[in-house]
Amino acid sequence: MSKTTQRIIECNGIRLNIAEQGEGPLVLLVHGFPESWFSWRHQIDALAAAGFHVVAPDLRGYGKSDAPEAIDQYTILHLVGDMVGILDVLGAATAVIVGHDWGASIAWQAALMRPDRFRAVAALSVPFRPRGKALPTSLMPRTETAQFYQLYFMEPGPAEAELGRDPRATIRNMLFGASGDGVAAARAAVAAGGPALNLSMVPKGGGFLQGPGAPKTLPSWLNESDIDFYGEEFKRTGFRGALNYYRNIDRNWEITGAIAGLQVTVPALYIAGDRDFLLSFPGTDQLLASQKNFVPGLRKIQMLPGCGHWTQQERPNEVSAALVEFIRDLPSRS
Repeated sequence: MSKTTQRIIECNGIRLNIAEQGEGPLVLLVHGFPESWFSWRHQIDALAAAGFHVVAPDLRGYGKSDAPEAIDQYTILHLVGDMVGILDVLGAATAVIVGHDWGASIAWQAALMRPDRFRAVAALSVPFRPRGKALPTSLMPRTETAQFYQLYFMEPGPAEAELGRDPRATIRNMLFGASGDGVAAARAAVAAGGPALNLSMVPKGGGFLQGPGAPKTLPSWLNESDIDFYGEEFKRTGFRGALNYYRNIDRNWEITGAIAGLQVTVPALYIAGDRDFLLSFPGTDQLLASQKNFVPGLRKIQMLPGCGHWTQQERPNEVSAALVEFIRDLPSRS
């Protein structure tokens, strides 16, 4: 079997790094925060072996891809435009798009806006969220002592400084803390009389990185060389590009009024871990229960017991098998 290769392409006015492997129908894998194409390392091999041309980009602001300076260069229209641009460079009329975390939001919007180019969508962790009636930041939780982590990310400077102080330690602690293993460890600590931590809230005057951090021995799904890869990437790039995605949340709401109420009509799959902290966000349970109203082509909601936020890395075999099954069952391309 061929190995994964990387190359720089030019599309949508910037240069993007893509990792690719295999031949056949195109599958586009879109990573989340704070990751890179590398988060799909297991799925790239599995999907290529199953007969697909697999492409996983470093999103703008990440890895070896360009990182525009201006915050307004990271809107959802830019991000979906990058995905369309990749298809154009590859000469592909259509693709199945798969996303995790921020990549899931991009994948949902790509399928919503361009069903002519994205013939199916699989989303990990983040369900489809229809456009609301108010600016998203106005609805984010805040108290006298803490604020929602996305609000903390809004102000340029503090989050970059905190996360960039030791990128390797940041990634190591984030990957463990939001994993199923990390959630289990936090619950055990509370049961033993320790303080409860809310991963989604940042204390006023405090930082995003909370808790005891990752243990000396990592869980089996993660190793030190994986941390080394991510750490070196963010040591080189910093976190500004990645954080700029959050700084466009309200702007995204403002510029997508024209597509409010549209449904995701292509075939869809949703996968999440039952320990994913995103599932505890207010209203997410009702959102999942009503996904079919917004995504009539939804084939399946697959919950992975004991899995946390890093879905495709924590449960690589289960996620890869679910993706292969979903894509193989799609209608033949015309």
